[in-house]
Amino acid sequence: MLRVDEIKVMIDKCISIEELNNLKSEILKVDSRKTVINLFDKRLNKILKENELIKEYIQRSIYEEELYKQYTYVAGIDEVGRGPLAGPVYAAVVILDKNKRILGIKDSKKLSEKAREKIYCEIIEKSVDYSIGIASQSEIDELNILIATKLAMIRAIENLKIKPDYLLIDAVKLDVEIPQKAIIKGDDLSVSIGAASIIAKVERDRFMKFISEKYPEYKFDENKGYGTKEHIEALKKFGPCELHRKSFIKNL
Repeated sequence: MLRVDEIKVMIDKCISIEELNNLKSEILKVDSRKTVINLFDKRLNKILKENELIKEYIQRSIYEEELYKQYTYVAGIDEVGRGPLAGPVYAAVVILDKNKRILGIKDSKKLSEKAREKIYCEIIEKSVDYSIGIASQSEIDELNILIATKLAMIRAIENLKIKPDYLLIDAVKLDVEIPQKAIIKGDDLSVSIGAASIIAKVERDRFMKFISEKYPEYKFDENKGYGTKEHIEALKKFGPCELHRKSFIKNL
């Protein structure tokens, strides 16, 4: 009889349900230990989850697959930080490798921090190119949030090493000489935009955690600059700091 760890190695090599079931029928003829059965069940659940993620990835790649017929470098663009009372707005642009799937990409707001960090690292590793653009809180006050958001997006494009042939953008149009399509709720409908939303979210969250050490009274590490009850109470008690958007807090 094979050891459990030896059986586990065999089970982990199965990449399809059919392959797993064939192995299971052979193993269980001679070994019906509960630990072995549990290993098969665990692997089955993992394969089912991976299949669902692949299905979601394909559904979210419809725009990209159509564009790949004409273009080589399709970039997704999204922003994070339009709504907070404090901090800059971040934009990210990502050119995914069409031959490397990154499972689990979706609107960054629908992912846990742990999941975002994991997928963030995979995007960095597997993408053709990516970059960040930032518009400061003073630029937001001076220009308004929409114009500042577009400025951050354009800066992100300019920071790329590889010029994209086509842009998929979450909800806005940019004044750049690159063909583009604005997609409402694009971060949940396009893997490229979704990837950009994850990069922007992780980068901005890291900045807000870092800057929280300078301004601990506002708890930016927790609220990321958004107008939570605790944040508003701190504003009333301590007044604004240099990170606060004057145009956002004037009526508080």
